[in-house]
Order: sequence, then structure tokens, then C-alpha cells
Amino acid sequence: MKINYGFALIIILMSLQMHGQEMPIDFSDSAEIFIPYQGSGFSTRSDPNDSSNIVGEFFNDGSNPSQGFYLDVLVDLDIQQNINLSFYSFDPNPHNILLKLENGLNPNVEVLETFTVPSPSNWQTISFDFTDAINSSDGTTVNATGTYSRLVIIIDHEALIPGTYLIDDVTDGAEPIDPNILDVIYTDLVWSDEFDTNGAIDESKWHHQIIGPNGGQWFNGELQHYTNRTDNSFVDDGNLNIVAKRESFSQDGITLDFTSARLNSKFAYTYGRVDVRAKLPFGNGTWPAIWGLGKNINEVGGYWYEQGFGTTNWPACGELDVMEHGLHATNEVSSAVHTTSSSGNTVNTARQVLPNVAENYHVYSMNWSPDQITFMIDGVGFYTYSPSIQNNDTWPFDLEQYLILNVAMGGFAGAIDPSFSESSMVIDYVRVYQNILKVEDTFAEKFVIYPNPASDSIAINTTEDIDRIQLYSVLGELVINNENTTNHIAISQLRSGLYLLKIYSGNNVVTKKVVIE
Repeated sequence: MKINYGFALIIILMSLQMHGQEMPIDFSDSAEIFIPYQGSGFSTRSDPNDSSNIVGEFFNDGSNPSQGFYLDVLVDLDIQQNINLSFYSFDPNPHNILLKLENGLNPNVEVLETFTVPSPSNWQTISFDFTDAINSSDGTTVNATGTYSRLVIIIDHEALIPGTYLIDDVTDGAEPIDPNILDVIYTDLVWSDEFDTNGAIDESKWHHQIIGPNGGQWFNGELQHYTNRTDNSFVDDGNLNIVAKRESFSQDGITLDFTSARLNSKFAYTYGRVDVRAKLPFGNGTWPAIWGLGKNINEVGGYWYEQGFGTTNWPACGELDVMEHGLHATNEVSSAVHTTSSSGNTVNTARQVLPNVAENYHVYSMNWSPDQITFMIDGVGFYTYSPSIQNNDTWPFDLEQYLILNVAMGGFAGAIDPSFSESSMVIDYVRVYQNILKVEDTFAEKFVIYPNPASDSIAINTTEDIDRIQLYSVLGELVINNENTTNHIAISQLRSGLYLLKIYSGNNVVTKKVVIE
């Protein structure tokens, strides 16, 4: 089989543009992790001058002259040919840094900068000018251009010098990009409960899950029974109350000291946004959660299992934790993703500290698209799950999920306060938004672009009239503006990469992605 390496590289660069790291690198994102090699080491730590600022800590053991660090990140020298970084050394000795760009359409290039350090130790900015770079393969001087997908840092190049150094704010001048920006905005309310009717929960929307799957109890060392009593779940004054109580209660032959409620939604969905406005219970050992499981989970007593959908064990069904509290410090909530690639103590998680979660309402949200899952609090994203490879191990999230609201006691939430008697998770509303197919979406399907990818020309197959065609780079630059009625565009003069094609037809504008080799 013949492999088109050029096209494969384009796909890598596109993936970085759409999902991966971009400049600047300030180590505030958990994905900004350099990979050390040849005996070096990397971690993050607090800035010596500002404990609230997280920086990268780079360690050389001095055993190899070529030890260094790399990060897969998009660098476009056609936009800016200078890269700056902030450097901190704990010693007064002179140092050098070799900055290398790899995995581009052009040859690998590098710039070496030698410098002295401030005394006493302090931060300084080191600038790397790629208009006067070195071709890594033959040592010639080049005015480096093009797009690269890997940044390599070598401290004290070709020297056996051990040391620990700090780096921060690696930038090519690009504006910071929010790593949690939403790729799809969902606007159509498709399901909700506003909890407007006092009394028992709306059984047309919710199911009480009360059968403990672990021999009559629940997993994770939890100490509660879930019940369907109004003592543990009821609606009052526009709010759902899920009440955890200290009381001796027997169920399925097991007696426990706490009761609570666990509600399954009788609504399941694929892709969309969930908003839940809630206050959380008081007390150490309480473990409130707003979360979802695959509709196909094989769990006796669950609503969807009872409807005949239970075919898959956890975690293969996928779990999406919109909000949990009690796993960390008081007022520190977390969101998490559980799959077969990482479950239980999953690495796919993030925390957020909030003021008085038991006294203040917050809106806990999840925006789930075909490519990423972003968790938000009060409308602000703080963690995005977007694996570079989507398969059964990393992405069981192309199937329906249902919502769960519950308050557990003990287990991973730790020891329960001896003075605890009862406390509630109070929920103002639960809302799910999706995008209902509209007329303009149907109209866009009438335009087919081929070939795609293309190298010489692209054609538009449609029975609709075409008034104008515009082609934009992913940076928003207009590269072709064709006001003649045509179904073909010559593209051989354009650089390889991802482009956006806008087709104007009457009062409609259709946008298509085009890859040019």
C-alpha cells in the first residue's frame, strides 16, 4: 500500500488545529505537558515569585548531551517567525537553549540562543528568530517558513550539565485560545423539569433507582440505601430536594444508617447541553452528583435496564460526571469522564473551587458534541475531554446517555460527620438542549464537494443556483472570491491545508470544509 506522507501530515496538522495544543503555552492547561527524553524530566510547579502562577519545571541529569523535551503544538511560521519564552535558572551560570521545530511540511529547523542569567535568580525573556534559523538536516542557514506540529526544547545543548530550570509563557505572539471553547452551540430546549408542582417527583420524567447492585448495597463503600419515599425526594417551592438522612433503614435484608434518593431520567439523548442549577448538601461525607451513564448499562434496577437496553457493563457504557462534590476539599467540585481507557480514579478529570456550594446556587453544565465534551460552571468552561483517537476505549459517547441525580453517603467521600442528621441537594431546574434540524441544514446537504481532499481543482455538485463562491484559510484570510457562476475552482496555486468554502445561493450561505493537498 502506498502511503501519502504529505497528506498524512496535513491530517496531523488539521487535528492540531481543531483539537490539539496551540500557542501560547503557559502550563495552565493540564494538556501542556512536555515529554522528556534521554534522561531529562518534566513536571509543573508554582512560580517562585508568584505562587498562583503554574510554570514548567525542566530537569537535566547531565548524563546525555542531547537530552531535552518536546510538545506537540501547532506553530505557523508564515504568521510569526519569532518565538519567545520566559526562563528561570536557580544558578548564576551562563546557559543556552536550542529551540527546534519538527514535523512540518518543510525541513526541521532550529535556533540556538546563548545567554547569561540574572543574579539574583529571576525570570528573563529569551527570543528565537526563525528568519535566521538552521536547517537541522544539513546545517545550512534558512529563513524558516511553514507550519510545524512539534516544539523541542534542549537546555545546554551538547553539554553534560545537570540542572533544574523553569520555563513559562512560550509564545509566537498568537492570541491565547480558550482550550474550553465550545465547538457546537446547542440552542433548542428538548427536555426539562422546572419542578413547579409541589409533592412527589414527576414519574413521567424520573425513575427511583433503589436496588443496590452490590448484594443489596451500592459500590464504592457507600453507606446509604436509596428509597422512593417522599422523605428522600420531593418537590417544594419550585425546587427538587434530594434528602440524605441519618436513620436506620432496612432494605433487601441489609440495614444501613443512612437513606437518600437516586433518580434516573426517563429521557436519553446523544449530543447536547445539560444545565442543572443546584445547591449542594452540607456536611463531611456527603457525596452529591449530577451525572450520566450509557443507556445500555447492564445495571439491575436502572430504568433503561428495565426497558431492555442493558447490554454493556461499566465502564464500557461510558460515564460522564457533570458535577461531584465530596471527593476533594469542601467547596471543591469536580467533573470527570470514565471509559475503559481510564476509569475509577480516572485521569480525565478536573476540579474547580467555588464559594459556598451549599448556600449558593451554581449552574453545572456539560456540552457534548461529536468531537468533544466540555464541562462548565455558571457558563464558563473549565475542562474539555477531546481524545485524539476516538474508539470504543476512549469514546463510547456516540450512543445515548441518561441523567442521574443522587446524594451518596460515605465511601470515597470519606468519614461522615458524627453530628450529621440530614441535608439536601436542592435543584432549581434540569434542562437539556440540542439542535433540531432546520431548513438551512437540509439546504446544505444539497451541495457536495469533490474531490475532497483535492490538489488541482474542486467541483460543486448541486442542482441549486450558485451566485458566488469564496474560499477562506482557517485563519480567516479570503484567498478566492469568484463572483462568476461556476461549479469549479482552480486551487493548484494554494498552499496545502484546511480551508472553508462559502457558497452563496439566493438568500442562503452554505459553508463546507475543504482539504487541499
